Amino acid sequence: GGGQYYNGSDSAGGFTSGEAAFVNNYNPAWSSWDGWSVSNTIDTTTAGFTNQYSAYTGGAYSGTQYGVYYEPFTLTSTVSWNTPMMVNGGYFTNTTYAALSMLNGDDFAKQFGGVTGNDPDWFLLTVAGMNENTVTGSVDFYLADYRFENNSQDYIVNAWTWLDLSGLGTVTSLKFDLSSSDVGDYGMNTPAYFAMDNLNAVPIPGTVLLLGSGLLGLLGLKRKRS
Repeated sequence: GGGQYYNGSDSAGGFTSGEAAFVNNYNPAWSSWDGWSVSNTIDTTTAGFTNQYSAYTGGAYSGTQYGVYYEPFTLTSTVSWNTPMMVNGGYFTNTTYAALSMLNGDDFAKQFGGVTGNDPDWFLLTVAGMNENTVTGSVDFYLADYRFENNSQDYIVNAWTWLDLSGLGTVTSLKFDLSSSDVGDYGMNTPAYFAMDNLNAVPIPGTVLLLGSGLLGLLGLKRKRS
């Protein structure tokens, strides 16, 4: 019924899913991690850091496991591919840890909306496309938004939500950045987590073919010389 997770404690530095490589940074001295982990935990009620691997949906979008991202302070943890890809999109949602922190506040972070509910708080995921070292574009996705005049429209994402990333064009990697209206002396107070499932990417048509025909051309030149 869930309750397992992989957080990189084997110091592998990440994992692959399909053709995508997910970066993970693990510090054995602190038993701490950032970047990507994999989880099938389903706890939507336990608040706090001990429940950092659960999606607020109570499970995966499909199958049993999904990715959990914890934003690093230094190294940017990415999803990357060996060949250029078109990323159609993926399903995104909050973790229980972040959602309950925003909903109720905790020792480190404020309750979104404040006491009156009128505070214009927000929690934002920005997904940037990279083609080698070139930024191809970025897409914003609000994991929570309390900026509405009518407080009844304020929301914290609690369902798997499709995010269209096709506008990023041809990419070799994706970078993820979290930001929040709740910021302190040490940066963002909102727990810097989100969950992702069913990231959908396809090789750019012709990429493999072009590479193959180029190699054939080289072989042809070599044959002519001999």
